[in-house]
Amino acid sequence: MDNQRLINISKKLSYHLRHGPEKIGLKLDKNGWANVEAILSKLHITKTELEECVSKNNKQRFAFDESRQKIRANQGHSIKDVDLELPTTIPPKILYHGTVERFLDSIMSDGLRPMSRQHVHLSDSIETAQKVGSRRGNAIILKVDTVGMIEDGMEFRVSSNGVWLTAHVPSKYLSKYM
Repeated sequence: MDNQRLINISKKLSYHLRHGPEKIGLKLDKNGWANVEAILSKLHITKTELEECVSKNNKQRFAFDESRQKIRANQGHSIKDVDLELPTTIPPKILYHGTVERFLDSIMSDGLRPMSRQHVHLSDSIETAQKVGSRRGNAIILKVDTVGMIEDGMEFRVSSNGVWLTAHVPSKYLSKYM
């Protein structure tokens, strides 16, 4: 499949599995799973195209269940009642978040908030945070003091593709990475 078709399918899949399943009459279960046959029918794609989209997605945004009859997004949902059933996990001592200058004052004042999503997304690598921040301009990397957050009772989860998730990162746990 050509790269542009792969990108288009990935974007549609991402939107409908994370934000707007109802726009195409798709039903997600409480854990975010959608029936593969329904996806194929509603997006007018083949199973081979879907499998290629899942396997070649550089961010590993999607996963099949063990039976390969269901598919879901690994994280990033704006749908409030989706529970990915991710257990709480102890993260590395430092996690990172990529942003840009225009958001920095607000972040340093209010902390990192999930905005329209369920969780704040963090990375255990500077390189990934750099890539995320660079999507909107010149990236600024923030360090997150996870030890302090855990000591204060905050929880972390990690998605199957390695994205660290938390409800909120108060500004006192943030510093600029130099």
